[in-house]
Amino acid sequence: MYKKAFTLLSICLLIISCKSRKEPVEIEDAATAKVVAMHYSNEADFKTMNSRLRLKYQDEDRSQSVTVSFRMQKDSVIWMSAQLLGIPLAKAIITKDRVSYYEKISKTYFDGDYRLLSKWLGTPLDFDKLQNLLIGQTIYDLRSERYKLTESIQGYQLVPIKDLEVIKKLFLLDAKSFKAIAQQLSQEKENRNVTVTYPKYQRVNGKTIPEEIRIVANSQGSGTQIEISFKSVTFNDPVSFPFEIPSGYDEIALE
Repeated sequence: MYKKAFTLLSICLLIISCKSRKEPVEIEDAATAKVVAMHYSNEADFKTMNSRLRLKYQDEDRSQSVTVSFRMQKDSVIWMSAQLLGIPLAKAIITKDRVSYYEKISKTYFDGDYRLLSKWLGTPLDFDKLQNLLIGQTIYDLRSERYKLTESIQGYQLVPIKDLEVIKKLFLLDAKSFKAIAQQLSQEKENRNVTVTYPKYQRVNGKTIPEEIRIVANSQGSGTQIEISFKSVTFNDPVSFPFEIPSGYDEIALE
């Protein structure tokens, strides 16, 4: 279970697709352009982030909660160390081009690039999308294509005007903070979908970031739920990212 839960947190989603970065497009609708601009102007600006996470994982077979030490150097490194009742379980480090982690109980490790991990999970992955998900930004860059804006009591809903890609996208932004309230991605042909919701945000040193994140992923009839709670968040403190795969561990083979 620990391998599956920690791996799912490390990559966060099976559904997140990574394609070549698109050039920004001109947003013709003034109201849509304003909402998109506010979303990015309200993005939390920091160099480093340090936090404790409470991670709850549940699938059809089991449910488990672990405590995770979380550190981030924005746009560069995400580092996590998981514990259960004070006992170290696993450690991971994610960079722009590499994903590495090891587990103490099974004495196994993985060390490879996104291409290898993507092959294992059946879909490409991307560092920026994972970071965006964790800080309450839209997983996809809203400036890279044209979106239709719909206002409601819940907030601002954005869907692509020409959604011709394999992945269908829907984003819901808060009407006051312009942070993500919900993000929904689906691959109908593959029978995969994921919904990310943000039940609660917190203000830390003038920055608005998620306090709770809920991820519900379904793939070919199999469901997984992940709940993340951020505690004791600090910004711009000196942080380190210690990571060394212990000797004698077995490498996880990718089929």
